[in-house]
Order: sequence, then structure tokens, then C-alpha cells
Amino acid sequence: MRLGFLASHNGSNMQAIIDACRAGRLAASPVVVISNNADSGALQRARNEGIPCYHLSGRTHPDPEDLDREIVDVLLKHDVNLTLLAGYMKKVGPVTLATFPGHVLNIHPGLLPDYGGPGMYGRRVHEAVLAAGARTTGATVHVVDAIYDNGPVLAVRETAVQKSDTVETLARRVLALEHALYTETISRIICGEIRLS
Repeated sequence: MRLGFLASHNGSNMQAIIDACRAGRLAASPVVVISNNADSGALQRARNEGIPCYHLSGRTHPDPEDLDREIVDVLLKHDVNLTLLAGYMKKVGPVTLATFPGHVLNIHPGLLPDYGGPGMYGRRVHEAVLAAGARTTGATVHVVDAIYDNGPVLAVRETAVQKSDTVETLARRVLALEHALYTETISRIICGEIRLS
């Protein structure tokens, strides 16, 4: 399995997957990283790992259609089988989705569909969970489609919300869940336990 990553910021989920590949826990190879942020930690992580990486954004390609096609060209150039969003803060374009149908995945720091949709990312998810008085939260791996956080759910991992939780403590606990769940989900795809359309 050849993995491509789309990331905007630190890329810690990406790093967890790369580490699993390097350790032989995933029968996969991380082959390319694309970021819309030229200064992202994800690009630095890719450089540190010797993985080809690209900054592709509205700055490099002002026309959204051109940007979408360029992302596809880069993924195809590196023979990517599975594209993984790792904190990617942009909507995936229609050409990318059409070229890799059912093979673009995302991990969301909350339980879908309750804590997803436009504007629901990162800290905002944890704030919403606490404001709602929810008893559980967690992480969700899903297939990406044209609507934010809408595609079929592949895997979920839950954790209890503690009375003492703050946004920061909840974020740390959920991020640890994300790192494990994303890697496990990819492993289940590789072994055929989860079948993508």
C-alpha cells in the first residue's frame, strides 16, 4: 500500500503512521506529503523522513481547479493507493475525489455526525463536546466525500469525558486515540478486513 498525505499543520497523525510503517507494523510505504502551508510541521517531518513533499496551495495555484488537478498529478506521480488527510484544513477537490473514489480518508477528533461539519475541527470540536455536557467523545475515521465529515464511517474509538476535563486535556486524550485508530484502520484495510469501494 502506497500512502499519500494531505496535511496543513503539525502532522502528528501522519508521523504516527510513518512510524508504524518504519517499524513494520503497517505493510505500507509513505511515499508523498502535500501541504497547503509552506511552513507546516508536516513538510518538515517529511523532509526529516526523506519523503518527497510539496507545498500546493492557493498561493502556488490561485485557480482552485488548477490546484485540484496538480494535487492529483502529484499523487499519481507517486503511485499513491490511499490518500490520508492528517489535519488538512481544506476541502478536497472534485477531481481528487473522482480520481481516488472511496480511497481518500480522514480522521476526525470527535464522534460523527454529532460533532462534525463546516467549522468543526480541532479545538472547536472539544469545546462543543464540553459545552454539550457529552459523556463520551472520541475519534472517527471516515471516507472523504464532497461534504465535510459526511462520508461513510470506517472506524470509531470512544473515551469517556471526565468532569475535570478541559479542552486541553480532552484534546490530548483524543489525539492519542487518533494516532492508534488511524494506524489500526489502515492495517485493517490492508488485510482486507475493511473493504473500500
